[in-house]
Amino acid sequence: MKETITLKKLAEMLNLSIATVSRALKDHPDISEQTRNRVKELAELIDYNPNPYAINLRTSNSKEFAIIVPILSNRFYHSFISSVEEEARQYGYSVSIYCSNDDAALENDILKRCRQKRMTGIFVAITPATTDTVSFKRLESTGVPVIFFDKVPDQDTYNRACVADKKAAVLAAQALIQKKKKRVLAIFDSIQMSITRTRLEGFLATFAAEAPEVQVDIRHVVNSETARQVVAQVLGHEPMPDAIFCMSDEILIGVMKAQQRTTLRFPDDIGIIAISDGFIPQLYFPEITYVETSGYKLGKLAFSRMMACLSGSSFAQTLIVDSILIEGGSL
Repeated sequence: MKETITLKKLAEMLNLSIATVSRALKDHPDISEQTRNRVKELAELIDYNPNPYAINLRTSNSKEFAIIVPILSNRFYHSFISSVEEEARQYGYSVSIYCSNDDAALENDILKRCRQKRMTGIFVAITPATTDTVSFKRLESTGVPVIFFDKVPDQDTYNRACVADKKAAVLAAQALIQKKKKRVLAIFDSIQMSITRTRLEGFLATFAAEAPEVQVDIRHVVNSETARQVVAQVLGHEPMPDAIFCMSDEILIGVMKAQQRTTLRFPDDIGIIAISDGFIPQLYFPEITYVETSGYKLGKLAFSRMMACLSGSSFAQTLIVDSILIEGGSL
């Protein structure tokens, strides 16, 4: 078996102290250029590679961020992750992705792993069942910033990066009202999530204030399959809705699966509008009208807050990415 070359072994071969070798590898100005060159030449010759875990233990900083998402098959989270990775590379950080599968217990296990790996900071979209945030507070108390994004705790004592959820729902409701829809099937995620409650509040308040005569049928689902089941059931009975609102891309996918098994067509037979990152609506013809909630923009915003925290910002802040209506041909 090939012998592992450690920093100690490299120092012994050069007859130098471990501290001197370490500083030479980092181009420390206190070490002469001659010594630095000597150390680097031997390190390259014997293929010496620093042990990242040993470095973590010495420095308490892995130069690595963790991103924890409830589900990976979600374009919004893909966009968020890509955005954070772009920024992280520019600052010399790496990124590890974890999936909680909407399981609060698994989410907690991931947090323990992040503590063991001495992550520099954590971005997390919590699960619907996450009610105890003590583990996150414990991390922050050890100097590890936690930035909640998209699905966040209700408390404003945390750093949160969100899309303009209430405005997104208001814009969708106003678009339905403008198109003179009278029977709206509105499909939302779990009511346990603060993002759901915020969007639901804005949606219903808009109809109450601007079009109280519209019949709004609210349904809550947990994934795209339950959304498909709800729509399949509703479309099979009279009176049918003349429009469907989808709170998320995942719900939109389920709704479209149900619609494609019928002879109904958008927008002639029924209208549809969604809150979306923007990719999924473009996969259909006609393209789906949606209110943009950009995961990419949210990633940029969340990363800026993370770097502020690492620079010493100690107060909690909630940052918002604006929402805009993108007209398609489905409404």
